[in-house]
Amino acid sequence: MPSSQLKEKTAGWVNWMKQHSLPRWGAEGINPENAAAYEQFLFSGAVDSSAPMRMRVQARQMYTFSMASALGWMDSVEAKRIVDGIAGFSMRYGQHPSGEGFVHILAADYTIADSKRDLYDHAFFLLSCAARYKAFKDEAALALAEQIITFLDREFGQVGGGWLEGDYDTDRRRQNPHMHMFEALLSLHNATGNGKWLARAGEIFGLFETRFFDAKFGVLREFFDHSWTLLEHPDADIIEPGHLMEWVWLLRWYERVSGHNTSVYADTLYEKALTDGFADDGLLMDGVSPTGEVIKGTKRSWPMTELVKASLVQAQAGYVGAEDIALEALNRLEEAYISREHLGLYVDQLDEHSLVIGDTAQASILYHLLVAVMVAEAHCA
Repeated sequence: MPSSQLKEKTAGWVNWMKQHSLPRWGAEGINPENAAAYEQFLFSGAVDSSAPMRMRVQARQMYTFSMASALGWMDSVEAKRIVDGIAGFSMRYGQHPSGEGFVHILAADYTIADSKRDLYDHAFFLLSCAARYKAFKDEAALALAEQIITFLDREFGQVGGGWLEGDYDTDRRRQNPHMHMFEALLSLHNATGNGKWLARAGEIFGLFETRFFDAKFGVLREFFDHSWTLLEHPDADIIEPGHLMEWVWLLRWYERVSGHNTSVYADTLYEKALTDGFADDGLLMDGVSPTGEVIKGTKRSWPMTELVKASLVQAQAGYVGAEDIALEALNRLEEAYISREHLGLYVDQLDEHSLVIGDTAQASILYHLLVAVMVAEAHCA
């Protein structure tokens, strides 16, 4: 039974999402001329209409407003209007000139600034398709998901498993876009009930077991060469505590729907992040070494949302004390990152001394916040 403190804190977060953040991003955060989702708000609280636009942000905002509708956190007609508008904008301006896939970045005038097709971006378009189908039974979104996965398999699929980074040259392959492909495929299975999506998620779980998970140090590796061998580069030593937590949540999700026991991995990653990941102020750091030395002492907001999610699924799996960790994470997330001056907004990153880095509220963070609150509300139900 969730504690009364966790229920109260979660209710406050749900109210913040429903009354402040979603309304602000759904109104001021949408360009009324073409229905695009803006990239960010400025420190002043005004929207930044001059920033280049990442197409992955369009996908994340479609996911966010679709799930807000599915959760009953906003009016479904209004949510669908916003999502349909972003979807139409994405097809008009963001579709690759070849007609397959989406470009990477648009300039502020909505011309193509970077035409590369990136796996990470497309993982979020798949995720948005799942949410659109779940919330609105949007058959066009499901058809788009089929088109995207077919495109990815044909153009980027590899014999060694997974996909290339995209249609551009790079010395590496990353677990990160594959983690979000795992999330998208699990979401498509959840939305449709079709086992083929779960089977595809199982392929990525196989990559996690054989490539991403490092049993020697109990960590998640980030960067590999094209044969899935650990990259010979200083970046190969970077361990992201936030990603460890994100995988804990995904592994427990996969366990629930597949029946495959993931406890040995989930517990190991969770304990490693708890042991090595925290700064003195109780926030997760951006990067440590496999043995726990600090590499990046900065602290982005999203790892704390992943700590909430991981702790709650660990609590459900019987991990003693995890629910208390989730409550503390919700408290620290609110204290350190949520704006008091501009309702519904937040900051993205703090430095080693807990001072704010940058002066914008990134649209991309709203997805992380929404999912954390969604998981907390479900836990407390």
